[in-house]
Amino acid sequence: MDELGRPYRPETLSRNFAKFAARAALRVIRLHDTRHTAASLMLAAGEPPKVVAEILGHSSPTITMNIYQHLMPGMSEQAGARLTGMLTGTAV
Repeated sequence: MDELGRPYRPETLSRNFAKFAARAALRVIRLHDTRHTAASLMLAAGEPPKVVAEILGHSSPTITMNIYQHLMPGMSEQAGARLTGMLTGTAV
């Protein structure tokens, strides 16, 4: 909300983001790209897809995983290793 209590217009936020990034000599990316970065980092850190979906406003974790699953190679192997550890009593 702005100083008058009105919601910010998306193009205003994007324009301001671009200005701040330029002033800081950062590589130019879209503001929306920061959303993808945040989601990718949360999932890579092990946050449950349901939590990430709620933060992003997705209606289900399935949507979140369909969008971001390709960013997490090795997830199946890690899940298999954890399951094997639980079944064999060697879980860490």
